[in-house]
Amino acid sequence: MIDFNNASFVKLKEAPSYAQEVASILIEGEQQLAAYRGMRDGVVFTSKRIIAVNVQGITGKKRDYTSLPYSKITAYSVETAGLLDLDAELDIWMSGLGKVRFEFSGKSNILEISKFISKHVL
Repeated sequence: MIDFNNASFVKLKEAPSYAQEVASILIEGEQQLAAYRGMRDGVVFTSKRIIAVNVQGITGKKRDYTSLPYSKITAYSVETAGLLDLDAELDIWMSGLGKVRFEFSGKSNILEISKFISKHVL
């Protein structure tokens, strides 16, 4: 589960196949846009929300799905990767919940994600 007190999440890499993790919980008309995966956990950006998947237990069969609707985002910050610091970061402040941070390693389309969030928040 996302820890809103700690505001951090695992480092994520682009993994389009990870989108299948949330296919069964999408609503009608909701589309998967991008998927990222850490060691076991992951995040899927859809046309309506961000879904964080926390894989639990030794076998990894138990899953926690946290839905973060774009409509509840009050502010966000994007830090792109640099020459020596190759990680990108997305900080999101959710109304009534607090802050969550997603850290992306390697290639990530953080600016496209930023544009999409802006379309829903602004």
